[in-house]
Amino acid sequence: MEEFLKQNYFLLTYSVEFLAAVIGLILFKKYSHVAAKFLIYFLVFAFFIDLLHSYPQYLKSLNKFDLIEGTLIEKNYWLSNILWFGGVVCFLFYVNYKISSNPRFRIALKYCFITYVILFVLYGIFNFDLLFTTLNSFVAVLSLWMILVCSSVFYVEILQSNLIFQFYKSIYFYINTCFLLWSILIVPIVFYEIYFSTADWNFVILKWQIYLSVNIIFYLTLSIALICCKPETK
Repeated sequence: MEEFLKQNYFLLTYSVEFLAAVIGLILFKKYSHVAAKFLIYFLVFAFFIDLLHSYPQYLKSLNKFDLIEGTLIEKNYWLSNILWFGGVVCFLFYVNYKISSNPRFRIALKYCFITYVILFVLYGIFNFDLLFTTLNSFVAVLSLWMILVCSSVFYVEILQSNLIFQFYKSIYFYINTCFLLWSILIVPIVFYEIYFSTADWNFVILKWQIYLSVNIIFYLTLSIALICCKPETK
């Protein structure tokens, strides 16, 4: 199992992400007039971000690593800290803001998002180097907080409406649930990132097993939701 993961982890991850992105693009016309189309944008974005995530390995294989060696982008952590966590929050906020029909909830979402952006920017200004040298626990927890806010607003609003009787038919239910569970399962691992080294293969394999399992469930669930759910105009 360990040897299999060492050789195939990235292939399996890219494959499930590619499958979700392709399914989204095939079904884009179905959702082109509703907010759920931004899920398809996100799936394509996520696939290319993960491909870009391996740029240190690409450069090493081409004997061009010296181009970034000793620079801030020598490691790929900035992609996760800035583009991934930031991208997830922006996507989930925008979708829930668009579909919310409660003015108070929309205001709450807007001000929470503004607070998130301010804290993110201030942290980046005063801890600029940390965004490039390791997976950042502050950014991860801050993003988890905003994801909790977005999902909570959706759940409360759906509980207060007639949609509660058919919540399982809503693609927005699967979007919020998948992103919330993904964050809850993945963010705690960030605190143990210091152990992510070939000097400790036990942790590396454990992390890959968790990431792969969560990502497969995450992307397959969203893919099935895109196929089975109907577009909602709200």
